[in-house]
Amino acid sequence: MKNILIIIFTFCALLSYGQNDTKPIDRNGFVIGFGIGGGVISISDSDQAVPFDDAQAGGSFPNLKVGWMVNDRLAILATYAGMGYELEDKDRSFDALMPSVQYWVKDRWWINAGAGLAMDFPAFYEDSIEEEDWNFGGAVAFSTGYELVQKKSFVLDLQTQLQMGWARLDNDIDREVVVLSFEVGFNWF
Repeated sequence: MKNILIIIFTFCALLSYGQNDTKPIDRNGFVIGFGIGGGVISISDSDQAVPFDDAQAGGSFPNLKVGWMVNDRLAILATYAGMGYELEDKDRSFDALMPSVQYWVKDRWWINAGAGLAMDFPAFYEDSIEEEDWNFGGAVAFSTGYELVQKKSFVLDLQTQLQMGWARLDNDIDREVVVLSFEVGFNWF
């Protein structure tokens, strides 16, 4: 994991090398972007005397956003974010589909907040996927990012996100999840 992060940060540094364009990017109209990265996910189930509380490193892809610029500093977005984890030797994913608002505090620094539907489900490549393995609940997310590269209608940024959510399992059991991710974002305006 450490080697992957070093490669990502080196890649970003090389992309931003020699960039002397001081003219701010023209943010308007349709917005689309995705992020690739990793982080930590912590899972806790409410039904056990000693709750299952596990923190794992995980991959975060794809974290997607699609929306519209209201003005040059404010965007209304639909975001899809989450992270994979392992439970009982099977891969699962805790994701959320959320409407969100993104605001540029400075020319290159933005903040984002949203709330919506959380989903806890098996990875698509698992052999035995049953209907009851899909669980739904709610989630909130807060993120911030800094744009390293701004070229015409393309932006490459470094971003971090804190996502908190829960999903209702069978027998009225709640699974609570906290995700902290660090990503490289690719965005088009």
